[in-house]
Amino acid sequence: MVVGLVAAFLVSAPALADDAASLNGIPPSSIATSLSADGDPTGFRRWLAERGITFGLIYTGEALRNLSGGVRRGGLYEGKLEGFVAADLEKLAGWPGLGFFANAFQIHHTAGLRDQHFESLITISNIEAVPSTRLSELWLEQKLFDDRFSIRFGQLAADTEFFVSDYSKTLISSDWPTIAGGNLPSGGPAYPLATPGIRLKFDPSPSWTALVGLFNGDPGGQATINRTGTNFRVNDPPLLMGELQYRNNQDKDSRGLAGTLRFGGWHHFGMFADMRFDDAGLSQASPFASGNARLFRGSSGIYGIIDQQIYRPEGGDATSGIAVFGRISGTPSDRNLIDFFLDAGIVFSGLLPGRPEDEFGASFICAHISDRARALDRDMIDLTGIHQPLRDFELTIELSYQAQIKPGWTLQPVFEYVVHPGGHVPDPILPSSPVKSGALIGVRSTIAY
Repeated sequence: MVVGLVAAFLVSAPALADDAASLNGIPPSSIATSLSADGDPTGFRRWLAERGITFGLIYTGEALRNLSGGVRRGGLYEGKLEGFVAADLEKLAGWPGLGFFANAFQIHHTAGLRDQHFESLITISNIEAVPSTRLSELWLEQKLFDDRFSIRFGQLAADTEFFVSDYSKTLISSDWPTIAGGNLPSGGPAYPLATPGIRLKFDPSPSWTALVGLFNGDPGGQATINRTGTNFRVNDPPLLMGELQYRNNQDKDSRGLAGTLRFGGWHHFGMFADMRFDDAGLSQASPFASGNARLFRGSSGIYGIIDQQIYRPEGGDATSGIAVFGRISGTPSDRNLIDFFLDAGIVFSGLLPGRPEDEFGASFICAHISDRARALDRDMIDLTGIHQPLRDFELTIELSYQAQIKPGWTLQPVFEYVVHPGGHVPDPILPSSPVKSGALIGVRSTIAY
């Protein structure tokens, strides 16, 4: 379960499609429920739902402003329109257990506080991406053995199922963890990129789930190689991911505190460059270096995730009350820029009288620069005699309040503070000093139809 349906939609439109399927094609958290005739005056959406087809739109727009720090000040507006369609092919074509899903993005005005204002590593806004109109996921899923086993294949985004914290989705900085996005080729198969792959899922009991996914290992860059999401790359070294999940007290009628534990890992079968040494064993900062980094075959990582409700009000479900979350992950230091990642936070849901759908969240995200990369910085200082900052870590703190205006429409003011942008990298104007830590404010509007 997730904290707030709208928050879930930002990460996984399939969840919205599933909700819509049982309600005449209209999700419970949709602005359509506030419109005349449920926003379906011709009955077309209902007609499609009766035949197993659901569709929807989600628009996320936000205005953000950098108040201090970074490499430049200023504000911007950015937006993402997502459209999706899902089909129950048992209803539509008589094929038991087979489902179809596809979604696409129109991403606009996302100049990006992260890339252009702070030059940071950690996500500032989880809709930030290179502006484009692009296909995201496109897949078929076959469910078997009373839906206890499923196989999904096609173009997949790993961040819809792997390495995800449910309760963190309220925060706009919650995203595919930096340790994956910063280390894997092209950021890995995560928003806004998807890639051909296959995923197996097994639910031996209501409490346990096992996931295994095999993806093409490089979805291609956002800007040029795979700008429209239709490259369908299949020849890159693969990425293998696995995750084991345990859940308890998730049912609405449960009285205990809801919780989920996840343990997982990944292995990429490609080649990865040494963060310090060249192929002759010299520091890459040396004037005698070959210019070719030493290469390692493959790179792996492990992670653990906890989502734990700590207060459940009388009659509340797994998404209400107070919950905490945390993610922790590590990778080898010699071939990865980021070798340790930690995020954690707390979310308060539905505690204000008369505001059952409102949520308040506070979180921090920390990404540690690998020891091998830090050693290269020291080599650069020692061998050139030029003083520059030593990279160490980046930390982002977020406070946000998500208020429901209507079912399917939320407004979310946010404050973030970025410590050591880029991991304490040199300021491009004054290289002897680091990019300064700084604050930003903003407001996000999300409308689901």
